[in-house]
Amino acid sequence: MRAMRAKVIIMGAAGRDFHNFNVYFRDNANYEVVAFTATQIPNIEGRKYPASLAGKLYPRGIDIYPEKDLPELIKKFGAEQVVLAYSDLSHLDVMHKASLVNAVGADFRLMGMNQTALKSTVPVIAVCAVRTGSGKSQTTRAIASILRAKGRRVVAIRHPMPYGDLEKQAVQRYATYADLDRNECTIEEREEYEPHIDKGIIVYAGVDYEKILRQAEKEADVILWDGGNNDTPFYVPNLHIVVADPHRAEHARLYYPGETNIRMADVVIINKVDTAQPKDVELVKQIVEELNPKAKIIKAASPVTVEDPKSIKGKTVLVIEDGPTVTHGGMGFGAGYIAAKNSGAKKIIDPRPFAVNSIKDTFAKYPHLESVLPAMGYGNHQVKDLQDTINAAKCDVVVSGTPIDLNRVLKANKPLIRVRYDLQVLKGETKLEDILAKF
Repeated sequence: MRAMRAKVIIMGAAGRDFHNFNVYFRDNANYEVVAFTATQIPNIEGRKYPASLAGKLYPRGIDIYPEKDLPELIKKFGAEQVVLAYSDLSHLDVMHKASLVNAVGADFRLMGMNQTALKSTVPVIAVCAVRTGSGKSQTTRAIASILRAKGRRVVAIRHPMPYGDLEKQAVQRYATYADLDRNECTIEEREEYEPHIDKGIIVYAGVDYEKILRQAEKEADVILWDGGNNDTPFYVPNLHIVVADPHRAEHARLYYPGETNIRMADVVIINKVDTAQPKDVELVKQIVEELNPKAKIIKAASPVTVEDPKSIKGKTVLVIEDGPTVTHGGMGFGAGYIAAKNSGAKKIIDPRPFAVNSIKDTFAKYPHLESVLPAMGYGNHQVKDLQDTINAAKCDVVVSGTPIDLNRVLKANKPLIRVRYDLQVLKGETKLEDILAKF
């Protein structure tokens, strides 16, 4: 027995970090979590993980600091271990962080599913990815439609995005648009929840995923784990489906924990083959076969549809894309850009000259973005910055490649045309219906 509890710092981004704490560290008398650090998402640091969620060992809660302070925090608290608990990092970035932690004297730790995944009393289908923006959400929607057509009660549990009051967000249930407004959802949250609500699917999310699971089990025949970024599932899956993006083919073996997902997968869907180079599709296939020879590989397209393509033809266009996909996801474009090109836009403008405040800061942080505006909306102030950037842009129309109706959250001074995209398994490939029938 240790005379003292080992002091731990958890590196996170308001998701996996809280989950790992809840299921492994919260009531564990062998450890003392002295701090969380935060990155990737704006405005997380400076808060506190509340005592009401932290348990009896943490009556004062746990402070959340910016990740840049990590070396000083290790020294200040005498931390013996640092746990990396967020996703969508290159293997190189992970080892840079490990080297930094080791240089200050602490151990660096990555936690696996044996220690962090919860077991459900109903079947779980997990949909994860190699990188964020690969097409998890459209895959989850396709699976839900198949299961519901067979009379199954389907509940989606979404990877956490608790950017507001953590106590209020411990367990969240979304069934209507009013639920989105009542919970003051960010654009990023709406992008994940709204498409499910459109299909009549109940969505759970929050902070405490043990409580979320037990509540969702009461109204589900099947639980769909709707993953975030390229994280691994929070629940033990009976069927693990992983989506890969050939536009970032090499990333299938270069990103954490996307490679982990491939190695665990029962099925790997190579998505977007309709817009990717054949050599890149083949490269993803080769990587999957190398890492996980037992995985079933399915090729799929992600066809883009536009509400009113005639309103784009010959026009000067501002393109808006899903935020995480084109920011830390590293993509230079998405469905909106493809739709504008295919619809005959005269010109797609550079949005950077019109960016204000936090949107301007986003472009500075992600210099690869030149032709699209990321739909950043982490809080009301950033939604206003997004609105002001859109309204300042010199263009005829706005093409929105986000999964939501932006008109619900902001007021644009020019027409805003929605783009939609769904999963389409190619002819000759194993159908999702057949995969689910065996499941």
